[in-house]
Amino acid sequence: MNQKIKSKNIINDYSNQISNFANNWDNNYAGLSNFFNDEFNISSTVDQDIIDSYKFDWSNLPADASILTRPKTIKECAIILKTCFKCKIPITVSAGRTNLTGSATPKEGLILSTVLLTKPDIKLDKKNKYVFSSIGIPLEKLRNKILELSNQNLFYPVNPTSRNDAFVGGTISCNASGFIPGDKGATRYWVKEIEFLLPNGNYLSIKRGQYISLNSEFILKDENNIIKLPMPTYKRPNIKNASGPFSNDIGEIDLIDLIIGSEGIFGMIVSCKLNLLDRPKRYLDLFVKLESENQAIDLYHHLYNYFNKDMSKIFALEYFGYNCQKYMKHKDFLFNSGDEVGIYIKVPIYNTTIDDKSLEWFKILELFNKDVKPEDVIVLNDKKNMELFFEARHSIPDNALIKTKELGGISIITDTIVPPEKYKNYLSKVHHLLESEGIEYLLFGHLGDCHLHFHLIPQKNEEAKAINIYNLLIDYASELGGVYSAEHGTGKRKRLDFKKCYGEKAVQMIANLKSKLDPDFLLNRGNVISYDH
Repeated sequence: MNQKIKSKNIINDYSNQISNFANNWDNNYAGLSNFFNDEFNISSTVDQDIIDSYKFDWSNLPADASILTRPKTIKECAIILKTCFKCKIPITVSAGRTNLTGSATPKEGLILSTVLLTKPDIKLDKKNKYVFSSIGIPLEKLRNKILELSNQNLFYPVNPTSRNDAFVGGTISCNASGFIPGDKGATRYWVKEIEFLLPNGNYLSIKRGQYISLNSEFILKDENNIIKLPMPTYKRPNIKNASGPFSNDIGEIDLIDLIIGSEGIFGMIVSCKLNLLDRPKRYLDLFVKLESENQAIDLYHHLYNYFNKDMSKIFALEYFGYNCQKYMKHKDFLFNSGDEVGIYIKVPIYNTTIDDKSLEWFKILELFNKDVKPEDVIVLNDKKNMELFFEARHSIPDNALIKTKELGGISIITDTIVPPEKYKNYLSKVHHLLESEGIEYLLFGHLGDCHLHFHLIPQKNEEAKAINIYNLLIDYASELGGVYSAEHGTGKRKRLDFKKCYGEKAVQMIANLKSKLDPDFLLNRGNVISYDH
C-alpha cells in the first residue's frame, strides 16, 4: 500500500494543440466541435436535436447542454477532459442515464457520452475469477457474456433493476446494488481495479489495496504539481449506503473506495476489472405469506442470526407490504387475504438438490414460527409460477405510477435506511405520519438490508404536503443513525439530503477535496454538493 500517487499524461503529444486552442477559446461551441472532429476524429456535435436525446436521465430534471461528444477510446476521453479543463467548460459524463437523482443531467456545457466506449472486448480470467470490461457496455450484456465465456460457471452477482439499460461505468460511479443483501450486493465489493482519468485528463491505474490514505490524506504527484488530497472524515453509518463519497472517521481510505460511488465528481472511470463468483447450479425461489409487517421484520432478524450475520447466503429477501396487493396483478395467486404481507426468498444451490434445499428451508421457517404451514409457502421454481410472480412484482410500481398520473400528482419514492435494530421504530413512525396526513402510499423493497421504499401517491393538491413528509422521513432516518439513500445516490436532486444527514462540515470536506483536483468545479458539476456549496 502507498499514500503517494503519481498520475500520467497519456496525451502529451497533443499538449500543444490543446493549449493553443484553449488560449484562443472564445465560447464558440461550434469551433470546439470542429476541433474535436477535425484534429482528433472524436465524434462531436452541436446539433440540438441530437443533443436533446442525450440530455435527460430517469430523474427527468431540467437539462441543458451546448455540445455532445462520444469518445471511443481512453485517449479521446483524456483529450476532451483536458481541453475542457483548460477552457473552463463544464462537463457532464453521461452513461446509461438510468439514475433517479439527476447525476447525469447536464445544466450547461459539454456532455461526454460513454455510449461508444465498448472496446477493448470483455476479457475473462477464469482461473483468478475476474473480468476486464470497458465502461460503455450495458451491465446485463456483461453479465451474460461472463456466463458465456465461463461455460456458465462464473457470474457477476450485482443485479440492479436497471441492469439492462445501466452501463458498467455508471454502476461503479454510483455504487449500484442489487438484490443480494449485505456488502456483496453492492458494486464496491466486487471492484478489483479501475483505470481512471482526473478532471484534467491525466491518468491513474488504481488497484484495490494499492493506495491507502495516511492521516486522512493522499499525496498526488500530477506532472509538476504536488497536491495534498484531504480525505472526508465524516462518520458514515455501516449499513447499505449510497449517500455521497466514501468516508472514514479514522482517516484511512482505499483510493478505489473513494472513487466508487462518488458520482464522477473526482474524475472519470474508463475501464475496470471486476471479481466474479462461482455460479450456483440452480436456485430455490420461495414466496412466504406472513400475517404482518412486524412478523416480516422478525423473520429478517431470525435469518440474520441463523446465518451468523452473513445475509449474502441468500440471493434475495424482498418484501411486499402495505397496499402492495392493491396495485398488484395476480394477488390471488400469492395471497389468501388482504391483510397478509409477503416475502420473496431466492436461495443459491451449489451441492444439493432442490428437494433437499426445500426441506432445509421449511425447517428454517418452522424454527422461526412453528405455525408456518406448507400452504403459506409457494415454491416458484416452475416456469409458470415464476412468470406469475414477476408479473405481479413488476406490476406494483407500474400501477402506482399510473395512479399518480390519474391523480395529477407527483410520485415520491423514499430510499431511506436505518440500522436494523431501529427499523421497527422507523417504520412505525412513518406509517403513523402517512396515515395521519391521509396520503396514499405503499411499501416494498429489500428486506435483506432492512431497506424498504415508501412510495407516496399524493393527489395534485397534496404535493406540498407530500414533499414535507418526504423531508420529515429524511429527518427520522438521520435521527435514528440512518441515511437518506441506500441505493439511489445523491446526484443533484438530493444535495440538501446529504447536507441534512452529514452536516455543513461534511459538505465543506467534499468541496475541499474536489477543489484540489478540479478548482473550477467543472466535472459533473452539481453532483453531491452544489457549485457554490
